[in-house]
Amino acid sequence: MADELTVKIIHAITEVGRENWDRLLNSGSPFLKWDWLDSLEQTGCVSEKTGWLPHHIIVERGGEVVGSCPMYLKLHSMGEFVFDHDWAEHAFRLGIRYYPKMLVGIPFTPVTSVRFLTGGREDRRGLIRLMGRALLHLARDYDISSIHVNFCLGDEAEALEEIGFLPRVGLQFHWHNRGYRSFDDYLKDFRSERRTKIKRERRELLTQGIIIRSVEGDELTPAHLRTMFRLYQDHIERFYYGQQYLTQQFFDEMARRFTSSICLILAERDSRIIAGTFNLQDPTALYGRYWGAFEEERYLHFNVCYYAAIEHCIRKGLKRFEAGAGGSFKRFRGLEPQPTASMHYLLEERLRRAVKDYLRREREAMDYKQMKLLEKSQLKEGSEDQ
Repeated sequence: MADELTVKIIHAITEVGRENWDRLLNSGSPFLKWDWLDSLEQTGCVSEKTGWLPHHIIVERGGEVVGSCPMYLKLHSMGEFVFDHDWAEHAFRLGIRYYPKMLVGIPFTPVTSVRFLTGGREDRRGLIRLMGRALLHLARDYDISSIHVNFCLGDEAEALEEIGFLPRVGLQFHWHNRGYRSFDDYLKDFRSERRTKIKRERRELLTQGIIIRSVEGDELTPAHLRTMFRLYQDHIERFYYGQQYLTQQFFDEMARRFTSSICLILAERDSRIIAGTFNLQDPTALYGRYWGAFEEERYLHFNVCYYAAIEHCIRKGLKRFEAGAGGSFKRFRGLEPQPTASMHYLLEERLRRAVKDYLRREREAMDYKQMKLLEKSQLKEGSEDQ
């Protein structure tokens, strides 16, 4: 197959046509769409200045694009959500230059989805291995320490492991729709004590005169997206560890060309927006990304970020809600721990051995953590109703 195919690097998504890229995606994750990736590049969210240099992989046969993957040369480890700071520190102690490194993934987005795009008539496993080997050749030729493929699919993890990548397991909290007809129907699945607490938390906002609603599609306006940017920016500025990745220009681009995939969940009092979340959606799932509030109100965060999002999913018939990285407290809102996968290749043998041992121990800890979290599930299937 390699004799028939050519692999090249492009430094901007505009070097490959929207139709060629999205055709391979085949209506997959909205975060992989050409317009999303191009908006990040055009507005400077990913650039040499921010430490994200696009080096996307393209595979062609006879001038036709048959495979691709979003890849970035990284000058740091921020905005990835698969943390390798300890690996970088260990590399420094060994006298190994860790940065730049290569990352296959979506900037600032801890969402599992396809990472290696392949045409429907192609040998997908073979193309994944081909692109994986191309990444290895690039790393060796340019003396790059490591390759990381974050939040990838199972078939991608299997193909990469065959050529020497090391697997890493993480945990996220997801909600799954079990055919619920309404939010009250969903509440029936909770243990009685937790069900009572959720009802009280939802009533609290009504007593404060706060209304929560979803805004999507044709109802979205540039003003909505500008307000959402202010909420996003305000939230980041409240925390010393906050890192602003996105710009006002990016949100403007979203208003111009991505509203079909956006769902804002907004909290209003007296017709004035006081809080909200920025979410993307596809035909099967809602992906929670950014939250912000201009006012501090009890239970506001839980209602906007989780309860209203779940209610939206039930109303739209979506199968899944992914609420982003972190937050064991999410299990109290009915989200359950789900494993995520990433794959890693460390070229320097001493560093590779250390990371391999670390990943073995981490995997055991993650398996145990998931088991204990499921045992403490707030849903009836996880423990008896009380």
